[in-house]
Amino acid sequence: MATVLDGAVHVFRERGYHATSVGDLSDATGLTAGSLYKAFGDKRGVFLAAFAHYVDMRNAALRKLLDRQPNGYEKIRAMLHFYAQSSHGSEGRRGCLVVSSATALATFDDEIAAQVEAAMRRTEDLLRQLLRQGQEDGSVAQHIDVTAVARVLLAVLQGFRLIGKSGRTRNDMVAAADQALKLLT
Repeated sequence: MATVLDGAVHVFRERGYHATSVGDLSDATGLTAGSLYKAFGDKRGVFLAAFAHYVDMRNAALRKLLDRQPNGYEKIRAMLHFYAQSSHGSEGRRGCLVVSSATALATFDDEIAAQVEAAMRRTEDLLRQLLRQGQEDGSVAQHIDVTAVARVLLAVLQGFRLIGKSGRTRNDMVAAADQALKLLT
């Protein structure tokens, strides 16, 4: 099932929900339209499963990266660079399923809006946790407002994914990530 969802994620990221046809999904997943309908009900069902799979994959990769970092500051640095790395070149142009869903679908679909909000809330909560960890271990300045800085960093991370669609360079994105780290000192 993961391979099927990987294919669906790929096509939804590249084309967006509205421009993706069931034929595109069949080509990307290797399943016939009938098999897609049997497994997921409809295109929206495929999308919801792909969205959940995408969020789970990204979170697992990020968590693995963060677990290797020695302190709060380095974890935030790694997180900023993780987003910067996926926001340039062909990967950046492919885009982020969370960001594209927020802009194209969340206004019209309450269930998708709730999933987008939950994904962003988890990211913001993680940022708050890492900022507090950094304050506790001395790697992040004590004077910063953890809640406000977490929201700013969330906006930076999601902004990376949005502007990455325009074909930014790796250097552009890493420089922006490094600049954002100055908020922590």
